[in-house]
Amino acid sequence: MKKRILIIGGYHKAQRLARSFLDKGYDVTAINKDPAHCQVLAQMRGLTVMTGDGSKPFVLEDAAAEQADIAIALTPRDDDNLVICQLCKKLFHIRKTVSLTASPEKVKFFYKMGIDSVVCALSTITSIVEQQAFLDEFTTLLPLSGGQLRISELRLPASSPVIGKTLGELQLSREVIIATILRADQPLVPHGDTRLAAQDVLILIAAARQEAAAVKVLTGR
Repeated sequence: MKKRILIIGGYHKAQRLARSFLDKGYDVTAINKDPAHCQVLAQMRGLTVMTGDGSKPFVLEDAAAEQADIAIALTPRDDDNLVICQLCKKLFHIRKTVSLTASPEKVKFFYKMGIDSVVCALSTITSIVEQQAFLDEFTTLLPLSGGQLRISELRLPASSPVIGKTLGELQLSREVIIATILRADQPLVPHGDTRLAAQDVLILIAAARQEAAAVKVLTGR
């Protein structure tokens, strides 16, 4: 059965995510309250588009939210994203919710409110910089964003060969960054001396060509 993805809000981010998920064969629905944005999104083959306010339960119901596996809230308002994710989780019983936030200070609060994954661009960039020994190493990663960058989530199994190792000991490509570690639902800012534990969830930012190799290093398979 196809995995069903629900994307609420956003425009350029929604377009990029929808295209990526559709290319993987997922069933994707986008909700946007801007009719002009919906017209553009509707040109994407295979994408189901609905016009409406995704923070309203009846709009989510019309979009068959109860059938979704993942809900992603991308509106420019943090409060709306929180409401959307809580509705999806508590009312429609969607297994996994992802929220965008513009404020690093709200990340921990969002997790406490039951959001499964919280994405903050500023926190992600900060994590990348802190993992690089020199600024020029960081700048070499910037061109990868032109369609060649992949962001993925990986849970470390108990059998992983990197359990107990520090990030500084990992043999990862320079084109692979561990942006965030989620441990017991709490986000950690990674450093070179951060030691990995079983069931850690790693948020990886990697060049597409390096993603498979990174997964093999981290999981042993």
